[in-house]
Amino acid sequence: MRVLVVEDEDVLADAIAEWLRREAFAVDVAYDGDAALERLGVNEYAVVVLDRDLPVVHGDDVCRAIVDSGGDTRVLMLTAAAAVRDRVAGLALGADDYLVKPFALVELAARVHALTRRARPAAPPTLRRAGLTVDPGRREVYRDGRYVSLSRKEFAVLAELLRADGAVVSAEELLERAWDEHIDPFTNVVRVTVMKLRRKLGDPPVIDTVPGTGYTIR
Repeated sequence: MRVLVVEDEDVLADAIAEWLRREAFAVDVAYDGDAALERLGVNEYAVVVLDRDLPVVHGDDVCRAIVDSGGDTRVLMLTAAAAVRDRVAGLALGADDYLVKPFALVELAARVHALTRRARPAAPPTLRRAGLTVDPGRREVYRDGRYVSLSRKEFAVLAELLRADGAVVSAEELLERAWDEHIDPFTNVVRVTVMKLRRKLGDPPVIDTVPGTGYTIR
């Protein structure tokens, strides 16, 4: 799942991004509202972690743009203002959740996880297919009852394939959803990650390659 962190305090922004990457999210960072709008115009995000008091373009205007786009992107708004009227005002703009600074990164991550579930309401809490059981919240994977230890990117790719419910997912789509904007679009990282996944999941193989199209779990 791809997340955009928009925060003008660069130390805080980078700390949030690093924490969410440990939670297996693909994370992009913008340090002002204008940069955020640029990224939103190019990429699809499940969640935007949005500071309200941003330079160049105010966070309120970024939030309005996200809501007006009519997509499924969820907004977690951050602010130093703790008054009830400020929280109400932020939610009235269309934000899905509100977190007051200072906050614990573990709580922010839990809220982002909750919002990703809301961004894809049809996805079950636990993903099951072809003998695989994947718990996105706990980041646990089992095949026929056997625990499988995966890296963060391996887990993210497997979860995306399972969420497709048998449909083919292209390498480009996996790059978009499981890696951040700095990844080289011509890299073979998806092919390598799928190869490692197949080895770890064992036989018989459950990930099929559809030549010229992508990957699927049938």
